[in-house]
Parts: sequence; structure tokens; C-alpha cells
Amino acid sequence: MKKFFALALSLAMALSLASCGSSGAASSGGSASASSASGSAAADIETVSPGKLTVATSPDFAPYEFYAIGEDGKPALAGFDMALAQYIADYMDLELEVIPMDFDGVIMEVGMKNVDLGMAGLSPDPSRANAMDFSDIYYTGGQSLVTVKANADKYNSFESINDPNVSVGAQTGSIQADLAQKDSPNASIIQLAKVTDIIAELLSGKLDAAYIETDVAKSYQVNYPDLELVMDVPYDVEGSAIGVVKDNAPLMEAVNAAIAAAKADGSLKTFVDDAIKQSAGNKYEGLLDENGNVKTDDAASSAAASSSAAASTSAAASSSQAG
Repeated sequence: MKKFFALALSLAMALSLASCGSSGAASSGGSASASSASGSAAADIETVSPGKLTVATSPDFAPYEFYAIGEDGKPALAGFDMALAQYIADYMDLELEVIPMDFDGVIMEVGMKNVDLGMAGLSPDPSRANAMDFSDIYYTGGQSLVTVKANADKYNSFESINDPNVSVGAQTGSIQADLAQKDSPNASIIQLAKVTDIIAELLSGKLDAAYIETDVAKSYQVNYPDLELVMDVPYDVEGSAIGVVKDNAPLMEAVNAAIAAAKADGSLKTFVDDAIKQSAGNKYEGLLDENGNVKTDDAASSAAASSSAAASTSAAASSSQAG
């Protein structure tokens, strides 16, 4: 794990948002007020690296976090979690450093105190309390059961998927995986590291249904219209919080103050609105290679998913026309 962290750290230094020390993503929604509000509080905050706010994220969860592909073809971290991370760093007068990794790695790294914060659309589930403390809720979303249009009438309830012959997907280590176990324990539950893999498996027919965060599912639905959100999944702890390294009260206080400020000055709403629009464009979800480029195998997988979506949509249209 230490070897993985060192590699991730070296990548992060090249990929830190907006040259790290600048206003970065938060500049669109109130970084000036964030900087002035920080005062002398930063002097009392201890972080993993002095002068830096180190944030772990899993960039396969648009519109929360993903890579936006620029006109030059280069990927850049984006999403409202990333914009909020920059805002929080500015608020505390710290340099932002973002370390991308798989989702379950985010929880592990915060728990091992290798990073200061985990920002990956985290739900403040009590089962994670041993690994991290949680900030105030900064965004309220929901959970959905997702399938493809052709199966929307077949897999649209817990009863319909609670069958060993039905394959149900969820992200490894996520709340969605817990919900799958709770609401469809008899299904063939398949946990995958990335939401992009779940989407690809749904579109190719390898998965019958999946548990996915609602806004994330809607983001994918823009590019893959064959996806269908068939039902809301009840969940007691709806909303996202920031995972904060345990037993660091000054850091927690500053994070919560920054969240409150971002809400009060309208920045957070701007971050969310901008991320939703940006996630509908050219994007990549997953980890980059050691050179900071989109992984070719992931790109091929994404292209295959896109082709599968187009084929499925075309087949559904042909079927309706023939019927």
C-alpha cells in the first residue's frame, strides 16, 4: 500500500488542480471570500504535509469527480467535489494536492492518515466511523436501481432482482454495495472497482441491474440513453460528507466552516451546476497511467460501452418500429 501511495503521490504532484496554489476551480464561485474568511485559523491546523491540504478522490464518479478532456485532448480533474476541495484549501490558505485512486483506497488512505481528506461522494455511514470522521453534509443526493431500457419492466423492484440468477452490480466498498446486500441478498452481487465498469457491464448485458448514486446515474444516462433509472432506493443517510482524518478537531472545524461559507456565498451551487454541465461533455472516468494520460484499455472499454449503448438504443428503436 505504501508503494501505491508513493506512486499516487508523484502523479498527484503533476495533476494538482489549477497549479494548486491558485484560486483554481473555486474561482468561479467565491474563492476570494473563501481566502479572506480563513483568517489565522490555518496556523492551528496540522496537515499531512505542512502548507498543503492533501485530498484523496476516486475520479470515476461524475459529476462529483472525473476527468474533463480539454480541446488539446489532455485530461484535467473536474467535478464539484474537486471545486469544493479547492475552495476549502483556499479558505484555509493551503496549497491543494489531489491524489486519485480507487474508491476503496480513499477510505483506506484516510484511515491510515496518509491524506487529510477523502472527497469521493462519501456517505457518512456509521460503518466507516472507525476509518474517518465526517464533515457536515454538503450535498444531498439519492440512490437508484439502474438497468437498461429493454429490462426496465423486468428488473424494477427489489423482489425482481432478489434472485441468484440475476446479476446485480455495485462499486467495491461503497454504500451501494451495502444496499445491494441489504435489499437483494439473494441476487448474484458483483462488486467492481469503478462505476465505469458497472456501466459497461450493464450496457453489454453482463449485469442485469446495478445500484448507483442517482446523480451519477443521471450523468451517465446523458451519454448512454439506454440506461434506465427504474426506482429510488431508500437510504437512511442520504447525502455526501467529506471524510476527515480522525482526531483532528481544528481541521474538521475549518472544513465545516468552509462548507458553510461555500453554501452561503452561492459557490457550492455554482460548482454543482457547472459540474453537471461539464460532465455531459467529453470526459474520462478512471485512473490515468503513470504518464498522466488516459489508459488505452479504459479508453477502449469506454468506446465499447458507447458502441454498446448506441447498438442497444438502435435495436430498441428497430424493435418498436417493427412491433
